[in-house]
Amino acid sequence: MTSSTMKTTQQDATVQDPPPTPSRALAPEPRPEPAFAAFVAIDWGDEKHAVALRVAGQAQTERTTLEQKPEALTQWIADLRQRFGEAKIAVILEQKRGALLWALQPHDHLVLYPVNPQMSAKFRQAFYPSGTKNDPLDADLQLDILLHHRDRLAPWQPEDATTRQLSLLVEGRRRFVADQVRMTNRLREALKSYFPQALLLAGEDLTSPMACAFLQKWPTLAAVQKVKPAVLRKFYYAHHSRSEELIAQRLEIQAQAHPLTSDEAIIQAQSLLVEGLAQELALLHLLLARYEVKIARLFAAHPDFVLWDSFPGAGPALGPRLAAAWGTQRDRFADSQAMPCYSGIAPVKEASGKQSWTHVRWACPKFLRQTFHEMAKCSLKLCAWALCYYQMQVQRGKGHHAAIRALAFKWQRIMWRCWQDHTVYDDTKYVASLKRTASDLYARLAAASLNNICE
Repeated sequence: MTSSTMKTTQQDATVQDPPPTPSRALAPEPRPEPAFAAFVAIDWGDEKHAVALRVAGQAQTERTTLEQKPEALTQWIADLRQRFGEAKIAVILEQKRGALLWALQPHDHLVLYPVNPQMSAKFRQAFYPSGTKNDPLDADLQLDILLHHRDRLAPWQPEDATTRQLSLLVEGRRRFVADQVRMTNRLREALKSYFPQALLLAGEDLTSPMACAFLQKWPTLAAVQKVKPAVLRKFYYAHHSRSEELIAQRLEIQAQAHPLTSDEAIIQAQSLLVEGLAQELALLHLLLARYEVKIARLFAAHPDFVLWDSFPGAGPALGPRLAAAWGTQRDRFADSQAMPCYSGIAPVKEASGKQSWTHVRWACPKFLRQTFHEMAKCSLKLCAWALCYYQMQVQRGKGHHAAIRALAFKWQRIMWRCWQDHTVYDDTKYVASLKRTASDLYARLAAASLNNICE
């Protein structure tokens, strides 16, 4: 996102709809906490891990270290089992996802409390303002949080295997897409510095197999001008570019183009960079295709596939991301406000004395916020009321990204209701509900429909 994405004004408080009516899906009763035999804090390090353990009912803390080896962790877990039997043990760790969490997950006698690393960092800052820091100290602070503030923590409840794998795949794919964008930008800049004609000869999409193959075969203007036009024509045909008009334009460029520079130092260095980037992009293209096949298969097998596939703007890319974002545990987000707050779509209101201000929620899963932001943006082309709502927000003075967040907030409330009821989204029903409530949005939507008919 650009910096403008993060700018908000006091008006952003209006993105929230009126407080929701009592939910038909009642919030679940808190799960009773088991009687813990011991409490454990693990400060995970690259080489060694500090462990602090307190037996229930005792005041003494036992401290030890574990080597960064799966065997050491396995032995430690076995020792706990032998010492405490089948009794439950509470374990706090600074990981929401990662090696330690995945290693501890299969053991039913361990109740895991993953926390944000900022939590213990703030505790350390409050109690040790001098800035002192070491792993045993961090483990002790985490243990203190577990012992005295456990009511503010939620034990980890893993999603089903399909959702967990889908979540890892969609995040992995998105990171590779970001890599692809960065490499494409580098490739375009390199070509502009010595061989700008390649932007037309190789094709506008530099991530395509044709463009990557072209730049690996002919990374310089001199190289492409050495081949016969028939060879170049055959290349385009082999890569399914068969427009005679376009091929003729490219052949004319090949014949008449003049080099931007004749400095061999620049040409040799930049052409090697172009070849390397083209090779990487070609491999990324294949890897992303594999990701998309796996994601499509998993999404089709997901229990909520039909639900998330029904939303306008979801599609093969964002549909799986929505499924991974919401998961299958309906009690995870007890009301329609929970997901907007957790994902960072809902704004934060701060107040001090007589002053109050509203701003974007900074502490949130960025990939999750991006998912809903992108879905809302895509829905503008496919959903009439979504476009009208976006236009209303812009007319009220909001910037583009603030208006998109407002629309995403509205979509999240709709999604929550459909998710709780196991019901697919029906645009007709939602528009009818806007009509029943005499919504300003419906009046605008009806006016827009009438204008389209008149035109």
